Amino acid sequence: MACLVSPKLLLKPGALALRTFPDSFHRQIFTQMLNFMFKGQIVTEQLHEIDGKRLCLDITDTRSQIHMRIQGQHLRPYTPLHPRDWEVCIRGDLEGFWRLATRAEDPDTLFFQRRLSLEGETEAGLYIKNMLDGAEFDWQAHAIAVLGPRLGIRAIRLIQRTGLDRLSAKCWAQQDRPQTRY
Repeated sequence: MACLVSPKLLLKPGALALRTFPDSFHRQIFTQMLNFMFKGQIVTEQLHEIDGKRLCLDITDTRSQIHMRIQGQHLRPYTPLHPRDWEVCIRGDLEGFWRLATRAEDPDTLFFQRRLSLEGETEAGLYIKNMLDGAEFDWQAHAIAVLGPRLGIRAIRLIQRTGLDRLSAKCWAQQDRPQTRY
């Protein structure tokens, strides 16, 4: 099954938005988006181990820094007092973060290839890296958490019938292969 839209094409408007809007706007949007994506996920139960920690996502190619604080099972926007006002910073380009978020590439590979780097408190940083490495997005649990059991199960069946549940990694694999022109 072919990709509906090229993942690299999707990154262009995202990069433009990150360059254009202030980091305070990104903090609000990213924390809301991540909290939404965490609904129904096991990862929320693991956040209590690093409760109160401040996290920075430093997106180098857009010169954006997104700061958030972990509170309970949620992420909250955090306004830093100075540039290094965080316990853990994950640094990399937008494509590296996208590959991490979509699981198009293994987190260990991204860190070992230095596409992403981790800086700050060793214990909290390792905990976050291991949490990312072990996290598997359970889209079915997410659908049920967001839509409720009745509508969630109907949505799951529809997605499975259409084959949309099998698209994610195939899109990145197609982007990495040389294109043949006819």
